[in-house]
Amino acid sequence: MDNKSLKATRQSYGEALEILGELNPDVVVLDADLSEATKTNLFAKKFPERFFDMGIAEQNMMGTAAGLATCGKIPYASTFAVFAAGRSYDQIRTSICYPNLNVKIVATHCGITVGEDGATHQMLEDISLMRTLPNMTVMCTSDDVQTKWAIQEMAKKQGPFYLRLCRLATPSIYQEKDYFEIGKAIQIGDGTDGTIFATGVVVPEAIKAMEMLKEKGINIRVIDIHTIKPIDIEMIIKCAKETQKLISIEDHSILGGLGSAISEVLTEKYPKKLIRMGIPDTFGKSGKAEELMKEYSITSEEIVKQFVNFM
Repeated sequence: MDNKSLKATRQSYGEALEILGELNPDVVVLDADLSEATKTNLFAKKFPERFFDMGIAEQNMMGTAAGLATCGKIPYASTFAVFAAGRSYDQIRTSICYPNLNVKIVATHCGITVGEDGATHQMLEDISLMRTLPNMTVMCTSDDVQTKWAIQEMAKKQGPFYLRLCRLATPSIYQEKDYFEIGKAIQIGDGTDGTIFATGVVVPEAIKAMEMLKEKGINIRVIDIHTIKPIDIEMIIKCAKETQKLISIEDHSILGGLGSAISEVLTEKYPKKLIRMGIPDTFGKSGKAEELMKEYSITSEEIVKQFVNFM
């Protein structure tokens, strides 16, 4: 992991769209008056005739994206997650998922790491909302390389996608040559003392915790679950069988998110205790992203404490 090379996944999204726009003329991009923040403005500058700023009308944006999909276009619709998954839920459910249309929703500024914008803009429930929708594929990428891969791969697959991105700049984890597959988690390390299942912005925290625990003589592995639906059932069962302690961590509510999805698998396939780390049943608050991660105990230091105290 390269801690010196930091980039927000929303920036990676904008850069990937530029490349995708050159490769596929059917790709169109919609935004809801936030293109500078979501970085879709990079696509807009290069392909102005294929970019549509829908204004502060997120529900209308989703309906328009659905319409474009029926005409053979591949629409990428973007705004902050609180507006994409929250304000537009009905349109996503009825106009996109029900008819199983080829719309790619890329939501930025997810989780408490949105920071100073506070509770109203910190979307902690979007994984829960999106993964219960039939036909929807749900992804949450952790670094620049993985995000650019996801943007390209989504265009090749038919059907609705929801990609969750963050505001916070994160380290580089992967290299261009690394292989990814939708629905297949990535194993980092091969320790047998425990497993940390992580997704998105907290994957670097999990890797840091793995290194800190190694200094204590505890060898664990990190599983980067970039696809939350369909989730990698085989990897979860494998880790439950091979390691003693299981922990999940996410910048999302512990209700309905990654931890809940893993728990569902364990309950049905291989019953075993899982400690779920994430945001408790509460709203967020305003503060710097790093401060809020400490406040809600989703840091490498807190992971280490959980492993040491795991009973």
